[in-house]
Amino acid sequence: MKTLFFILLIFPVVVFGQDDLLSEIDVDPQEDYKSAAFKGLKIVNFESTKMVSKKELYFVVSHRFGSLETGIQDFFGLDQAVTRLNVIYGISDGINIGVSRSSFRKMYESSLKLRLVRERRGGFPFTIVSSSNILINTSLDEQILPGLEFKNRLGYTTQLLISKKFNENLSLQLMPTFFHDNYVDFDSQHNSQYVIGFGGRHKLTKRWSINFDYGLHLNRADNSPFNNPLSIGFDLETGGHVFQLHFTNAQPMNTNGFLGQATGDWSDGNIFFGFNLSRVF
Repeated sequence: MKTLFFILLIFPVVVFGQDDLLSEIDVDPQEDYKSAAFKGLKIVNFESTKMVSKKELYFVVSHRFGSLETGIQDFFGLDQAVTRLNVIYGISDGINIGVSRSSFRKMYESSLKLRLVRERRGGFPFTIVSSSNILINTSLDEQILPGLEFKNRLGYTTQLLISKKFNENLSLQLMPTFFHDNYVDFDSQHNSQYVIGFGGRHKLTKRWSINFDYGLHLNRADNSPFNNPLSIGFDLETGGHVFQLHFTNAQPMNTNGFLGQATGDWSDGNIFFGFNLSRVF
């Protein structure tokens, strides 16, 4: 089953060629492509099918505060913030590369995002994007883990992002995901892990939308202390930029982290507030 899942995940990457695409704009392109299903590069935690345009450079500052459950003692999580700095560049309208650094486990990460096909009126009904990441966990300590090698610090992610814009207000996305960590926190967890992600956006006003995403982990260990990530966010469009506010049960912001190590629980108020702030050059 795992082999079949992986084949289904990779197959469209081989089948679909790279289209000659337009920049993401709010009006309908002359070539009859639909406008972007999502305004932000992320839905909440998961990547969206939104792309950085050719020769644009995005600098994204992301914060995820500690659990609201701690109350005034940690100023509702402010004292336990995690920060991620991310730079994304558009080689073309359909090819994006990026690098980031997160204070969660001192992660360094590189990313590659490829748009494979784009939704058209009367044509192909979905936008499909592939997203791949390689990360390095620099927090692992050789004194605590004797025999630690560089390869043990590495992790990998590959996803297909499949979105559809149903109308001007509603967009949905499906995200079959494979990720692998060469080091996991406990032996019973497989290094290779599989997730089906779901997400969506509903426009509330001209500038505001509500977003959500959820990751259904398919082979989490029975004794794992971690939970499936569920996140709700609000996007504010301000003159072509998007400011994202969100609540989630996962504090890590890299893909392997929020999918594999979500510690919060919505049922008991153990959730994290955060935001993404981007600057375009």
